[in-house]
Amino acid sequence: MGIDVVTFGCRLNTYESEVMRREATAAGLGELKDGAVIFNTCAVTAEAVRQAKQSIRKARRENPNARIIVTGCAAQTDPAAFSAMGEVDLVLGNEEKLKAHNYRALPDFGVNDLEKARVNDIFSVRETAGHLVDAIEGRARAFVQVQNGCDHRCTFCIIPYGRGNSRSVPMGAVVEQVKRLAGNGYAEVVLSGVDLTSYGADLPGSPKLGRLVKTILRQVPDVRRLRLSSIDSIEADAELMEAIANEKRLMPHLHLSLQSGDDMILKRMKRRHLRDDSIRFCREVRALRPDIVFGADIIAGFPTETEGMFENSLRVVEECGLTHLHVFPFSPREGTPAARMPQVRRETVKERATRLRAAGERAYARHLASLAGTPQSILVEREGLGRTEGFTLAALAAGKPGEIVNAVITGHDGERLTAVPAADRHNRVA
Repeated sequence: MGIDVVTFGCRLNTYESEVMRREATAAGLGELKDGAVIFNTCAVTAEAVRQAKQSIRKARRENPNARIIVTGCAAQTDPAAFSAMGEVDLVLGNEEKLKAHNYRALPDFGVNDLEKARVNDIFSVRETAGHLVDAIEGRARAFVQVQNGCDHRCTFCIIPYGRGNSRSVPMGAVVEQVKRLAGNGYAEVVLSGVDLTSYGADLPGSPKLGRLVKTILRQVPDVRRLRLSSIDSIEADAELMEAIANEKRLMPHLHLSLQSGDDMILKRMKRRHLRDDSIRFCREVRALRPDIVFGADIIAGFPTETEGMFENSLRVVEECGLTHLHVFPFSPREGTPAARMPQVRRETVKERATRLRAAGERAYARHLASLAGTPQSILVEREGLGRTEGFTLAALAAGKPGEIVNAVITGHDGERLTAVPAADRHNRVA
């Protein structure tokens, strides 16, 4: 049966799931007759937790004798809830999941109720190990964890309680990991973290993210595309801005943690930027790198949000020139300050999320139309489908997963670009 790892949530979880697979295999989990299923959960919304529990119950019905292990942020923040599930054999915290000895896999695997949850205080963790992985199963691009945890306490966010305080992987370990993945054929590497732009504050000399990016590109010439996951624009350092402007192997796509376009809501969220900061950042970056594509996270219906405040978030989509929008209907997380604030009616939250998504869809349609006839470098993710350097989805009947194909955009179908290899287009014109 082997080991099946089910991953929810962020890119960091994707990377850690590969480490977990390796560690669980080393512990002998794959030797179990009926196999094992490991759930790497997400706690960012109540819906994410609900989906994880639903999947766990389904897995037990389909694999009645398999060992089921639950870990990740939801398990870290509420281990009791998962321990109480009869379907679950073992609950591991975010630190414990990365160490082989915590996967008790052989015939004496059985644990009693007192041992069912192995979840320590995540705030006691002081380091983030630079785990080396050779590949990311089923992925055309590889993810490298460079940072974990968060020192900020946004009023809506439960994640620091799942990930702990901010801690960085030493630069040498990151470079070694990128070299290893590039040597194994990955053309694109994504740097990931919970609060990526806080990278380095806890390291000797306090190097910032821009220094890390420049060092990777200088020391690993074989990596053809380097991408950042999500950044906090207010923390972007001068060297990062220089890299955006001058390093063509750093992909022209930034996903911003905006959360709102209204100053009062941003203050109540305890964010460190205001709407003008976001607009100014996008304007400055676009001047440095005209082909830049912006994505953003925005929350609809945060507590106390009025219609006028929401309209400010709607307008920031156009004012920042956002393309890839991730809209989150506000979901109160127990234990956070926002859960105790005056709540917006659920119907209103859903309606505002729908309007935000519609604005995002209109912006994305304009983006697709603007690329008609342009040359694009496309990383093939799976047969017939890939992504441009700006992370836009493109249909392309050429190349194998993991290959980069030079192509020309012929149009779009409303959801993705359509493209042909540049050589084919040239031949057709000739």
